Amino acid sequence: MTGAKHAVVTGTSSGIGKAIAERLLADGWQVTGFDIAPASLNGPLFMSTTVDLSDCAAAEAAAREVGAVEAWVHAAGVLRVGALGSLEAADADLMWRLHVQAATCIANVVLPIMAAAGHGRVVLVGSRISAGLPGRSQYAASKAALVALARSWAAEVVSRGVTVNVVSPAATQTAMLDDPERRTEAPKVPPLGRLIQPAEIASLVAYLLSRDAAAVTGQDIAICGGATLPR
Repeated sequence: MTGAKHAVVTGTSSGIGKAIAERLLADGWQVTGFDIAPASLNGPLFMSTTVDLSDCAAAEAAAREVGAVEAWVHAAGVLRVGALGSLEAADADLMWRLHVQAATCIANVVLPIMAAAGHGRVVLVGSRISAGLPGRSQYAASKAALVALARSWAAEVVSRGVTVNVVSPAATQTAMLDDPERRTEAPKVPPLGRLIQPAEIASLVAYLLSRDAAAVTGQDIAICGGATLPR
């Protein structure tokens, strides 16, 4: 295509993943989107790969097909809620496969290539709920696992010019809020007085992918509108 830097972004059909892809495209990146849903972006610098990220073999194959990239952002996600007494094993399995297993399978391909090249940026989209919240235990567990993965991977590749970080938003204005699987639970608006906007998350991710962020690695960075202030 061009000499543009190349990023893989998962979950680019909507929400946070789409906003991140849009920001990177605006900044001149070449972006390959991994998603099971039809692409909602187009343009000369955008390519779409249809892949079921909950299938480890498929996610790994897609990563191998793309090859060397300068950045990878794992933004694909799903939310299932449930209190004790109504927890569903299938919900936990889906969230684990999409959030954690997919990240692991893609990282197993992408990170060694970055390390060999001597540069690379990885951002995993977590959640401020990873610290725990009633009715969100299964979701929180899968997002908390991303922090452990990121810190472990960061320690492995920090001397090779590769950074790995987590960005953890509070309730964000995306289609996920309208998912019927949320049942009757409304999102908790942060003290800021409004929901986080996907473009705000994309701006933080863009910084973490930049050359200026070379010294930031292994961090879980909240973008929460004050939701984490009470401790």
